[in-house]
Order: sequence, then C-alpha cells, then structure tokens
Amino acid sequence: MLFSVKHVTWYSYTEMAPFCHNLVHLAPRDTARQTCREHRLTVEPQPASVERSTDYFGNWIDFFSVRGGHPSLNVTAQSTVALHSPAPPDAAASLPWEEVVNLNNANLSSDGLSILQLTFPSPRVPRLGALRVYAEKSFAPRRPIVEAVLDLNVRIHADFAFDPRSTTNNTTVEELLRIRRGVCQDFAHFTIGCLRAVGLAARYVSGYISTIAPPGRPKLVGADASHAWVSVDCGPLGWIDIDPTNNVLVSDSHISVGWGRDYGDVCPIQGVFVGGGQHAMGVHVDVEPLSQ
Repeated sequence: MLFSVKHVTWYSYTEMAPFCHNLVHLAPRDTARQTCREHRLTVEPQPASVERSTDYFGNWIDFFSVRGGHPSLNVTAQSTVALHSPAPPDAAASLPWEEVVNLNNANLSSDGLSILQLTFPSPRVPRLGALRVYAEKSFAPRRPIVEAVLDLNVRIHADFAFDPRSTTNNTTVEELLRIRRGVCQDFAHFTIGCLRAVGLAARYVSGYISTIAPPGRPKLVGADASHAWVSVDCGPLGWIDIDPTNNVLVSDSHISVGWGRDYGDVCPIQGVFVGGGQHAMGVHVDVEPLSQ
C-alpha cells in the first residue's frame, strides 16, 4: 500500500516570540517493511536555517531556527510512504525466550552491542521488580519467545484502559501500573519495561497508523495523532513489532518514523522559544491510503 501522511503542529503565543529553536523527528525512515518515497517539511514563518541529519539510532532529524518576532509557528510534515506487508512470525517455531537472552548477552560484536544496549533501563523506563512480576506470567520457562511476547501484548491490552485524559507526557511507569489507564505512549513504555525486566532488548517506535480502516476491519485506536508501539528482538527472527494499544502485530497499517530507548529519544517535535507570553499548541495527523 502507498500512504499519504500529513502531520501538522501549531503554536500560538499571546505575545511575540523573538526566536525559537526546534528539533523534529517527522521524516519516516526506510525499513525492511517500508520505503519513504517523498518527504517535505514546511515551517511558517520561514526559518533562518534548516539542517537535516541522522541521530544516534539512524532516525532522520531536522533542526530549524526562527529568528524575528512571530505570534505563531506552524510545522507541516508531508510524506509518501510505501508499506510492504511482512509475513507473520511462526510463534511456535521461535526459540525459547531464555535462549534469546543468552544469545544477546554473548554477542559482543558491534551489531550485538547495539541490541544489548536496549536491555538496560532508560530515562522513562526504569527497572522495577513489579514489571518483572507482571512479565513472568507470560514468560514461563522455555516458552517460545514470539508466543510469550504475543501473550504479554494480549494481557496489557486487556488490563489497561485507553484513556487520553488520564495521563500526560510526564506520567511514569510506576503511576501507570497503579492507575491502569493511559495512551499509546504509556502502554509502549510499560511493555518495554516488562520485556527488559526479563532480559530482552526492546525499543520504543514512534510513527502513525492509518486513519482509514481497511475494508472489514475496525479503525485502530490512536489514529489521527502520532502513535507508538514496541519492537522486540527475537533472536534469529530479528525484530518483531507489537502494538499493545490495539493488541495487534504491526503490519500494513503502521508507518514508522523512528525508534529509540523511549519517547524522549524520538519525540516528534521539541524545542525552546523566548518570550511569547502564554502559548497554546495543537496537533493534527492524517494518514490515508493512495493506492494498492
């Protein structure tokens, strides 16, 4: 499928802002299951400079500065992305999860260390005993890793309610475990914490899901905004992506922008501005299929 993605972020200020600096993760990266055919970033007012590069994890980043008084800021990212449906993994034929942990711990090559680093705690995903207790109900001894990961996905979807009013960007994993409600960002952090608690490598994936459901399938939760899910290393099978918000394996409705240890590594837009008084912010996302 070929998709059109439009992500609009706007800020308005009660007073003029003399300048601002911003860093954005809005350009979809190429992966085994997707190709970004076109990407265009438009900033109003026109920035003094725009620089594109890649970050530590290979994600595209754009840095821009707006200099001169401005009462508002509009950032529009438009992309065309081709998705290639992956074959579903054979859950029963995958290695026991303990063997994957042992393989990762023993692989000290450059590629191995890039995976191993994602087994450690990160700023938004601490190591908690409660996460291991929760995870162990899915990770029974010698259970095939894909089967265990999918079971964890099912349980988190069942145990936690989607509620956009219950959390903020600063909600911790500890708080989520207590209130059992949140949004895709929260569920991704919780899932990553569970996977790392048993020694597996897991990364936070930021992206989008189609705002129009395929025929005969329900619209996924999290459309019309940025979405987040989880990628877990499954040894010889490679990385497998799961979406605990919707209890699905990531397939032909998810578009990846980038990944990192947690939300802090791939925040869609972040920056600083001077002055401006009080400010308001809004985001709107459209992801629509263009062709088969």
